[in-house]
Amino acid sequence: MDSQYDKLSQQQIKISIAKPEAKNFIKDNDALSVSCTNSSSDTSREKWGKEIEFLFSCIALSVGLGNVWRFPFIALENGGGAFVIPYIIVLLLIGRPVYYMEVIIGQFASRGCIQAFDMVPLMKGIAYGQVYATALATTYYACVMALTIKYLIASLSEILPWSYCQPEWGPLCISTAAFNHTHLNNTLLGKPTSSAELYFTKTILREKDNIDDGIGLPNWDLVLCLLSAWLIICTILIKGIRSSGKASYFLAIFPYVVMSILLCRALTLPGSLNGIIYFLRPQWDQLLNPNVWYAAITQMFFSLAICFGTLVMYASYNNFRKNVYRDVIIITSVDSMTSILAGCIIFGILGNLAYETNTHDIAHVVKGGAGLAFISYPEAIAKFKYLPQVFAVLFFLMLLVLGIGSNIGMASCVITVIKDRFQYLPHWLLASGMGVVGFIVGLVYTTPGGQYILNLIDYFGCSFIALFLAIAQLVAVSWLYGVKRLCQDIEFMLGLKTGLYWRVCWAIITPGLMFLVLIYSLINYQPLDYKGVKYPDAVYNFAWLIWAVGVGQLPFWAFYTISQQSGKTFKQKLHLALKPTNNWGPLEAKLLDEYNLQRKSFDYNDSLTLSWRSRVYDNIFG
Repeated sequence: MDSQYDKLSQQQIKISIAKPEAKNFIKDNDALSVSCTNSSSDTSREKWGKEIEFLFSCIALSVGLGNVWRFPFIALENGGGAFVIPYIIVLLLIGRPVYYMEVIIGQFASRGCIQAFDMVPLMKGIAYGQVYATALATTYYACVMALTIKYLIASLSEILPWSYCQPEWGPLCISTAAFNHTHLNNTLLGKPTSSAELYFTKTILREKDNIDDGIGLPNWDLVLCLLSAWLIICTILIKGIRSSGKASYFLAIFPYVVMSILLCRALTLPGSLNGIIYFLRPQWDQLLNPNVWYAAITQMFFSLAICFGTLVMYASYNNFRKNVYRDVIIITSVDSMTSILAGCIIFGILGNLAYETNTHDIAHVVKGGAGLAFISYPEAIAKFKYLPQVFAVLFFLMLLVLGIGSNIGMASCVITVIKDRFQYLPHWLLASGMGVVGFIVGLVYTTPGGQYILNLIDYFGCSFIALFLAIAQLVAVSWLYGVKRLCQDIEFMLGLKTGLYWRVCWAIITPGLMFLVLIYSLINYQPLDYKGVKYPDAVYNFAWLIWAVGVGQLPFWAFYTISQQSGKTFKQKLHLALKPTNNWGPLEAKLLDEYNLQRKSFDYNDSLTLSWRSRVYDNIFG
């Protein structure tokens, strides 16, 4: 691809001798290049206070609520211990290669994810769509933090409020402290419900049976918790990347302190070993089930927070020569090990719950997703004979810290994009504005129908958008920009040769597997529901509109970018839109000059004379 650009440049130079207007055209482009270079040299960018802050911040970002409440349940549903095998394979073939790619791009460009796509201007809409999805995720992630704060405060009570029934819950409520399945089987009046579940749905959420008549008004106790969550986020963000870097020490390390305490406690509980064995027992027949591989890919994708723009943003604050290869290996390994560790803790305690309730079916006491964190786990803690409040405080404090770490990264991504565009705006103003907007939007999740909306936004506004844009990103970087050039950039920046494993994954395996996931998702698509309740048609239409706005960024910015090019024909404009901008490269002027000099010194083959097979081979192995 690069040799095509060089040949075109040589042809333009030859033409410029005969045609003054062509000469003027090239002269204008050179002037633009100088202007862009000068502007880049005048641009100063914050850096991490210490290099290790990048490592801790990425751990705090990637290790989040999904590791604690999503992975254990997903693993249990998809083969238990056998699920670890496809999970590790997916880590090696998708998670780690994409993580390394994004970190490299961010550090090389020293720009946020929008400007990082100056490498392929035509595809800049990918970054806009990712920031859009990240902004939506930030709003509902803060709401989950609000729920955690509510539970954290409730854990300070003399008696845990979810351990006993309240009169307004009716006769079908079964006190968690006396929860016994023999009691359940003898109840003939209807389906009994534990006090832990009723506390979550009736007291905390005040949840509606459906949203046919609207979502209702905000619950003001949750509003105050949401306000507290955003105050915490803004306090950390307000001084920029250096303040969040300092906070990363606590945000990354503290959850592991709590996990160690909870693991020790779990292992001392009767029945806990049965729960851990139940969690890790391999179901080998599940390895042939495509659902298991689909679950592993989606879990890895969202657990590592890849293709959301946040990693590019964090890496953009690194020193240009920082060797991030080791960091990527550490972060991706820690994330996966944390998921398994969290599973052992959760199921050790759920094994104790099954023991206390005289049931051999541990799956019967497990609820997935938020239910695992806010129903099953509190229910198990309520049965602790000694100091249940202490372990409740530790657990919800851990969840809060995990949520803060992830939300700091997502909010920083949005702020960085705005700051890269409007550099004169003070950081405290951007952080405050982010907090105000996030709080106002988040009010919708504090209503009695808020969980319906959260479920909708999570799927249509984040997951489904990210899947489409991830494939586009992999194609843009690996084939439009080129694996070959990306590896040359790595060698210029780090002095490292890129191995065959990375090249093949970037070019073929990773985008191929992601494409198969997309096809599988579309084939097996079912209208989204919440706890088996369908949404009104108008809500579905609104959800698809949210999705269209995110994915629609790609064609919109593609057409806009093409229209802004200086070529006379559509083909010329398209060609220029596929080419990196004049100032693409390191942000520092001296490094940019060295990079441009190196680019000119490369001896490219003339790919215009090569067959498509030869061009493919050259991109991967050249």
